[in-house]
Amino acid sequence: MPGNKNHHQILIIGAGAAGVATASSLLARDASLDIALVDPADTHYYQPGWTMVGAGLFQPESTARSMATVIPAKARWIKAAVERFDPTENCVTLDDGRVIGYEQLVVCPGLKLDWNAIDGLRETLGRHGVTSNYRYDLAPYTWRLVQQLKQGRALFTQPPMPIKCAGAPQKAMYLSCDHWARSARLAHINTEFHNAGGVLFGVAEYVPALMEYVRKYAIDLKFGSRLVAVDGPRQVATFVRTLADGSSETTEHAFDMLHVVPPQTAPDFIRQSPLADAAGWVDVDPATLRHRQFANVHGLGDATNTSNAKTAAAARKQAPVVANNVLVALSRRAHLTRYDGYGSCPLTVERGKIVLAEFTYGGKVAPSFPTWLLDGRRPTRLAWWLKAGILPPIYWHAMLKGREWLARPTTTVDITDNA
Repeated sequence: MPGNKNHHQILIIGAGAAGVATASSLLARDASLDIALVDPADTHYYQPGWTMVGAGLFQPESTARSMATVIPAKARWIKAAVERFDPTENCVTLDDGRVIGYEQLVVCPGLKLDWNAIDGLRETLGRHGVTSNYRYDLAPYTWRLVQQLKQGRALFTQPPMPIKCAGAPQKAMYLSCDHWARSARLAHINTEFHNAGGVLFGVAEYVPALMEYVRKYAIDLKFGSRLVAVDGPRQVATFVRTLADGSSETTEHAFDMLHVVPPQTAPDFIRQSPLADAAGWVDVDPATLRHRQFANVHGLGDATNTSNAKTAAAARKQAPVVANNVLVALSRRAHLTRYDGYGSCPLTVERGKIVLAEFTYGGKVAPSFPTWLLDGRRPTRLAWWLKAGILPPIYWHAMLKGREWLARPTTTVDITDNA
């Protein structure tokens, strides 16, 4: 490693899925690169597994590894948080006061789960039947509640977009209903899905298969319904619902189980930085993932303003694109590559079956396999096998190691093209 610990050739902000994958993809292309990753966390999580933990299918420990074991050996880990960016001076200030300079900056810190945006939620999480698969420590509580509930009302919520893994709120609901159906309890449990949006899923081709399960489980769909407050001791949730005429009404719903997905934003240090757009997200070109204002800055993962689904599958496709394009910026490659907006959402509709949604920018369906083998528009056992048995090892042993299985970029563009 170079002697100057306060300056690096490539500085990556965030050592989640996007950051580690990008570092590994860069090193796979050029092992001599000087790379540092900035992240304060001790643990790296395989977050797509938390839906399965909440259904009693994965052990929580299988979704966690120490950060030290996933950071590439040839990269430096700076265990700190970012205080502020100064892209005009090519440096980042950390929360301990250190200033780290860079030639190339890659920004992928993930997003912020805003638990405080819902009044009363934080103090009742993990108690009074209130849970969320969006937290490692709460996913096991989800499974405990599902097992214990014999009758009553179960509420599942989805906040306004964007959120990470837009299908996760309903995955928790389907797997819970499946357990209740298998336990002959479904008829005694009223399930409601309060979705702040106006559709069940953003890509229309997958909605018919999902609606079959909505009907099978007798789920009461409530669109335009946003959770604003939770009274845990009383077990009452308050929603604001947008009506057809544009007005709104506030309603209270008693519950025996409440699965909450909080509103989500870019982290504060991103929103308050020169890298952010007007909405607070890292402002990048949607194809090259290069920052629109600062040519030596790239962004990927959940904190960018690209319109793709915020999923690990998207980061898996983005990381090789950023790796290549950073090398172009360093004059070590001749051609830029493009990200096409690919995202994937394995919608677990019952134990043993998944609707595998795959799509690119604009909601264009983009299957990885021929439909005769796996038709993602209907529930299949093969998709379940991929989700439960294949994707976790691909994540740990391929994506995080720079092995770009079904992710290597192929589309190139002339270096002068910024589109």
